[in-house]
Amino acid sequence: MAAPELHKLTLDNGLRVVLAPDPTSPVVGVSVHYDVGFRSEPEGRTGFAHLFEHLMFQGSESLEKLAHFRHVQSSGGMFNGSTHPDYTDYYEVLPAAGLERALFLEADRMRAPRLTEENLANQIDVVKEEIRLNVLNRPYGGFPWIYLPQVLYQTFPNAHNGYGDFTDLEKATVDDCAAFFDTFYAPANAVLTVAGDITVDGARTLIEKHFGDVPARSAPARKDFSEPAPQRELRQVHPDPHAPLPAFAVGYRMPDPVNDVDSYLGYLVLAGLLTEGDGSRLQQRLLHREPLATEVTAGAGLFGPFEARDPDTFSITVVHAPGVSTDHLLGVVDAELAAIAETPPDEQELAKVTARWAASLHREHDRVMSRTLGLGSFELLYADAGLIYELPERISATTPAQVAAAAKALRPDSRAVLTVEPGAGDAGQED
Repeated sequence: MAAPELHKLTLDNGLRVVLAPDPTSPVVGVSVHYDVGFRSEPEGRTGFAHLFEHLMFQGSESLEKLAHFRHVQSSGGMFNGSTHPDYTDYYEVLPAAGLERALFLEADRMRAPRLTEENLANQIDVVKEEIRLNVLNRPYGGFPWIYLPQVLYQTFPNAHNGYGDFTDLEKATVDDCAAFFDTFYAPANAVLTVAGDITVDGARTLIEKHFGDVPARSAPARKDFSEPAPQRELRQVHPDPHAPLPAFAVGYRMPDPVNDVDSYLGYLVLAGLLTEGDGSRLQQRLLHREPLATEVTAGAGLFGPFEARDPDTFSITVVHAPGVSTDHLLGVVDAELAAIAETPPDEQELAKVTARWAASLHREHDRVMSRTLGLGSFELLYADAGLIYELPERISATTPAQVAAAAKALRPDSRAVLTVEPGAGDAGQED
């Protein structure tokens, strides 16, 4: 689809706004991205950013608990939120007639969420159950996104478990929640995005009406989470009693995704070259020619690409047959990376990967929800919402030399290797 015209404004209280009108279907998306994520939560309060995301759905200044759910669903809409390394997002997608309702709901909880002892205790239990379901009682739960950073990084913001430790979650207080809200949930620390069947003047009027009187507070100074890359290979074993097969993940540092976009794209294309589709290098080698593995994936960013500021992680994960050593498989990975570094891929092989990525991005932009969230996150992280519409062309322009340079930078002496040991060991946290 053609890139829609974008309109930006900033309210007096500091709230940044992105408007993306598109009259092709009578639907609107509304999102609010706050500049706070896992990496910003205080030491000793692991999982707090995600816990607070849950609390934002438990009522607000003018609404009782569950009212947000009821108002969106009765309008024929859907809603959700999610916590990422460097931001937390909240969104609704509704019929166009529900725009004002969505704006009121987001403004009301930006003004004052309902932070009570009851809500906090209830949501601590909900988050703990989510951890049990998604991490502790699931094969390969938390692998690699929770455990690999603990090997690759040394500082608390980059290395800690963003889902949270039960002990830390249980220590959270209402005062902690109020301080977190006051610090990070200021209008000046957020981006509001409205996309879909709107008029710019009409949307602007409604936004001023509902968000204009949200009290202004200063945005916190953004912390620098940079740290030196490893100077040697770092290894750790993670016992997983639920895993049926051994596995490992290898993690490397990547270029700054915000300030060095084109280099970062080289890693994104490299991941596709290695593991996307039956014809990819590692799939061919490990699943077909030498059937040593059952699954192999690679990716730029543990949560996906364009999800975080610097530092960010390139990872390769392999689930493999018993009796095959991690070192043997790492040797295969290293050989394939060396081959790409020494002999860059030809234009035809590269075109298959870049065309797949470009098609995927265009497909995502056709969905109002994905477009709204993409515009908001790119405005927050890159200060450039329109970059999402440039990415297909920029990825398509990635050169063999860029991909070869990325492969050459993924060195054995500057990486983390996390090995999953199946069928034995402690499942993790216990209540």
